Amino acid sequence: MKKALSVLVAIILTLCLCGAASAEGQTYLVGICQLVQHVALDAATQGFRDALTEKLGDAVTFDEQNASGDSNTCSTIMNNFVSENVSLIMANATPALQAGVAATGGIPVLGTSVTDYATALDISDWSGATGINVSGTSDLAPLDQQAAMLHELFPDATKVGLLYCSAEPNSKYQVDVIKGYLEEMGLTCTEYTFADSNDVASVAQNACDGSEVIYIPTDNTAASCTEAIRNVLEPAKIPAVVGEEGICKGCGVATLSISYYDLGYATGEMAYEVLVNGADVSTMQIRFAPNVTKEYNAELCSLLGITIPEGYTAIE
Repeated sequence: MKKALSVLVAIILTLCLCGAASAEGQTYLVGICQLVQHVALDAATQGFRDALTEKLGDAVTFDEQNASGDSNTCSTIMNNFVSENVSLIMANATPALQAGVAATGGIPVLGTSVTDYATALDISDWSGATGINVSGTSDLAPLDQQAAMLHELFPDATKVGLLYCSAEPNSKYQVDVIKGYLEEMGLTCTEYTFADSNDVASVAQNACDGSEVIYIPTDNTAASCTEAIRNVLEPAKIPAVVGEEGICKGCGVATLSISYYDLGYATGEMAYEVLVNGADVSTMQIRFAPNVTKEYNAELCSLLGITIPEGYTAIE
């Protein structure tokens, strides 16, 4: 009797671990389109995969594609996903999300590492849900707190350079918002925009020439060009407060950052709700990272002679 009971318990546990989808023999093909390879987006993709794999095991397979920073390639990838009739699409970064929306109105699309969905999708009457086959997670950290951080670290600064890629609408959104907060503090803000990676260094030099401190938002082009930016900022002794940990590790002195892995994981949990529980993606509210952390780049702060106050965590 004890042996039979043990076998029964083992079977029940196995069924629970495999999940309802596996028990029914249902399998899912999920397409992942990541705009470009850099630390933040890589972490979000990994979190997404881990969440779905933990919940679905062998019942889910992934077609993961990287667009190498090219919006047209995002479109090609998304069209291929539609041809494959994937069960769900994960779009990592705004251009990937926009390409997904253009490619399909039927397949559920979940975004991650997207700052503002209303801006990305040109929705004027924003309610927190898109009303179409799209939902996801936002990587927006509180911009008022980022502005306060910049002022806390550099209270004597009067000129701030806002450095970002003009081709990324969510970068423009962040800059517009934080500019308002900084100007309320009495700071003079000047925008310095680069079109792509080819002119990052020259624009960063212009920003250094006209600024005492620089702010860089969560910008994918900047994130993939941190070495080029640092090679300009460090010799000029100009510090940068930035929007996320990956950029800070590369060329910034401090950030108020979210965990992109956790953000991707939350997106994976949303995918499970859609795939297995039948959640309506069009009514799912956009979700945000639950926590933000004050972080600093100890090496660069030391090189620039910047003393960081208590309450900040050094980036490993």
